[in-house]
Parts: sequence; C-alpha cells; structure tokens
Amino acid sequence: MNHPFPEYDLSEPFVPSAFAWQPGMVLAGVDEVGRGPLVGAVVTAAVVLDPARPIEGLADSKKLTAKRRERLAELIRERARGWALGRAEAAEVDQLNIYHATHLAMVRAVEALPIDVEAVLVDGNRTPSFACPAEAVVKGDGRVPAIAAASILAKVARDAEMVALHQRHPDYGFDRHKGYPTAVHLEALRRLGPLPEHRRSFGPVAALIESN
Repeated sequence: MNHPFPEYDLSEPFVPSAFAWQPGMVLAGVDEVGRGPLVGAVVTAAVVLDPARPIEGLADSKKLTAKRRERLAELIRERARGWALGRAEAAEVDQLNIYHATHLAMVRAVEALPIDVEAVLVDGNRTPSFACPAEAVVKGDGRVPAIAAASILAKVARDAEMVALHQRHPDYGFDRHKGYPTAVHLEALRRLGPLPEHRRSFGPVAALIESN
C-alpha cells in the first residue's frame, strides 16, 4: 500500500489526508507522556525515522516492558534521521492547563529537531500549530512507526526524571507510580504535602493545598 512508512509491515497503515504525502517526504512523528500525573513536566518527543534503517519492534510505549523500551530508545537515538525532546514544566501546566501545555511541549520538540521537516503526524485527535502541515492520528502510537518511536523516547525520558525525583524524595514512591495519582502517591501527598514539582492546578493537589 502507498503509505508514509512502506518499510514497516503495518496491519493498519496510515495514509495522511491533511496533506499530500509524497515518497521521500521528511515526516516527524510526535507523542507525549505525562498528561495524567500530578507531578513533573509533560514530556514530548519528535522523531524522523530513516527508511534505510528501520527499527524492528516499534509499538505503543505502554505495551512494552521498561527494559524493551530502553533498548528501543537506544536504537531510535542511533538510527533515526533526527529526534528531539520537548517539555512543559509543572508551572507551565498550571498556568496554561494541561492541553495547551502539551501542545507547547510538542511544538518545542519539533522546533528542536536537527533537521527540517515537511509535515508532522501527532498522536491524538488535535494538532498544535506547527510551521508545517500536520495531522492528528487517533491511536497513532499503534499505527504510525514514527509516533510509536516518539512515545518510547518520551516515556523513557520522563520515567528517568521520576526515578531522579524519587532519589531526592524517596517517601513519595515516584519510582513505582511515576507521578500518577495512585493510592500510594495520594497517601504520601496527604502525609508529606506537595513538592515544588507538583501541579497545583490538578484536583488532588489543589484540594490538599486548599484544606491547609
């Protein structure tokens, strides 16, 4: 089938409709990690795959083990034509809201790419305003290899940040829940209070601050 990633055997290959795809176009896949956690930045990645160096095993990062993600992240950094991370800090999430902060982080990732791209494919149902054509792909991390690669890089990067935060504040259990509102995290929040890295605008954190 005539689609942007013919070097990958896709069960449901994606064909853009928002722009005219041509063989050889420089396409970036973009995804985010960290919309749901109560703490830390939302982290995004942009990846331009190299058709001459396909990577076997790309998939939605949530469906991979941590060990497999880390190995694939190494291959992506090694074989991709270009890759970059973007982020919006907890304070920006509070200021802008998570939706706009995520889009800001996506734009930052694309702008940080070491090569110019002709179009962007974004996981989800909305796209930020990039300097080039873009299209949203629902469940794109399972349909577009470059988006899957971006999801892996973003997940590995944010998880590493949560492990580093755990080392500074081990009583919160960030190495296990990665900042998501689990029972362990919520109990630690009630007992210890929020850290500077917590998102003040998110319900459980805001409620705790208001009650004190």
